[in-house]
Amino acid sequence: MTQAAALDTVNQILGDSPNHRDLLIEHLHRLQDNIGYLSLAHLRALAERMNLPMASIYETASFYAHFDLVHDNELPPPAVTIRVCDSLACQMAGAEALSQALQQQLDPAAVRLVHAPCMGRCDAAPVLELAHNHIEQATPEKVAHALAVQAYEPAEVNWQPLAAYQSEGGYQLLAACRAGHQTVEELMAMMEQAGLRGLGGAGFPTFKKWQFVRAEAAPRYCVINADEGEPGTFKDRYYLERHPHRFLEGALISSWAIEASALYIYLRDEYPGVNKLLRAAIAELEEAAIIDPGYIVLRRGAGAYICGEESALIESLEGKPGKPRHRPPFVAQKGLFDRPTLVNNVETVYWIPLIHAKGAEWFASQGRHGRKGLRSFSVSGRVNKPGVHLAPAGITLNELIDEYCGGLPEGQQLLGYLPGGASGGILPASKADIPLDFDTLQAEGCFIGSAAVMVLSDQDNLQQVAKNLMAFFRDESCGQCTPCRVGTEKMLDLLTEQEWDVLQLQRLSQVMMDASICGLGQAAPNPVLGLLKDFRAELSAANIIVKG
Repeated sequence: MTQAAALDTVNQILGDSPNHRDLLIEHLHRLQDNIGYLSLAHLRALAERMNLPMASIYETASFYAHFDLVHDNELPPPAVTIRVCDSLACQMAGAEALSQALQQQLDPAAVRLVHAPCMGRCDAAPVLELAHNHIEQATPEKVAHALAVQAYEPAEVNWQPLAAYQSEGGYQLLAACRAGHQTVEELMAMMEQAGLRGLGGAGFPTFKKWQFVRAEAAPRYCVINADEGEPGTFKDRYYLERHPHRFLEGALISSWAIEASALYIYLRDEYPGVNKLLRAAIAELEEAAIIDPGYIVLRRGAGAYICGEESALIESLEGKPGKPRHRPPFVAQKGLFDRPTLVNNVETVYWIPLIHAKGAEWFASQGRHGRKGLRSFSVSGRVNKPGVHLAPAGITLNELIDEYCGGLPEGQQLLGYLPGGASGGILPASKADIPLDFDTLQAEGCFIGSAAVMVLSDQDNLQQVAKNLMAFFRDESCGQCTPCRVGTEKMLDLLTEQEWDVLQLQRLSQVMMDASICGLGQAAPNPVLGLLKDFRAELSAANIIVKG
């Protein structure tokens, strides 16, 4: 392909779209959506159109897993790609056997089969993505049928449209805020009384985030982190698919509270159905004149777990590789476009209209065992009823399993659990009566994070569990810092051995925790340290020699 022809193709696809640097990832998505892959000729043409160095274009395109780069003299990939999730929940549900069966069934010239990290559907494992369509509880037969009927697009979901939400009082709080009938100070006091905290992992008090950003000079931006990539987490998708307007009202109230110039939503690319419905919901708001056209900017990620970290997310929004920034300054001071930025999780803002309608005391009074509030637990693994379970903060695992998850499958016994996804550590069955909430698990070397609870039984191989989790961190490391990039690779090698050197694993863990730039490298050793602390007997029974 000549450079002139490639530039003509790029211009036809992008049309009159502006060439701002922050649109680079969106432009790459549009090119791949239309062409099926990204050739170097198209990247060179894009660099010419956007007046950016080819090195910058290539660096960004090659960073993200969902961009298919085709180098010169390489054949394009097949027209159809199947991504099989290999996260822990799907591994436990037979993802490897599924992949092997599909390899024998599929024609590699027509369908490409690749492994992929968590797709946010752990309650329906094993899961795969056929083009843009997710197949839950996947089997070779389901895949064959989907290929036969060319079911390549996301399934429709039954979401609550604007009129239905308004009939329940939706957007009245936003209107009261804009009219001056509700003050920012009153809302912050309400959130403080309710105990609303960031529900994406860190658990920072929401009202304090507002205070910090409001203290900085305008212009300011509001960013919603909808990139829930933590293995085992799918609660944000659950709420977005059902009540997008409740989420959008909470997001717009947050944006109003800091007088944001624009509201950005960063949505993981693994949620194509949510992308479609959110665009429809935003269009409803624009048509109803509730927001100005273009005020809400919806952006897709491109398959990078690291972009769940707020500064990496902002780098990605600016059209760059999603590599965490050194801090300080914090994003509340210098975030998107170097301006003060409020970053909140989807579920955090989802609760704001509900807490206002029902009262802060209603929310705060829901907890157990001395804790306050409600938590949306994404439960997967060895339970009869996996899914998102709204339960009191401070509930124990035993209570959660018995009261909400229908117990364990018949004949299986609880072996252990991950209270906060892959990075939250691992605890044994003997510690299943610890309250699950922020600040309750630190003494055990664990944390609740986004409340992704993954349940293990006596039929699970702990070495395979450890290897799966560490392989995830190795693959998702952005590579920016040596302790994480090299440490995850080295630790995976050590876990593959039948003899585990405790001192070596502990020293490596300490280096990763002390010297990694962001939470990925700092938290990656948590499951391994938990196994060494509480699962020596179980490891020995699995023929792992723990030395030291």
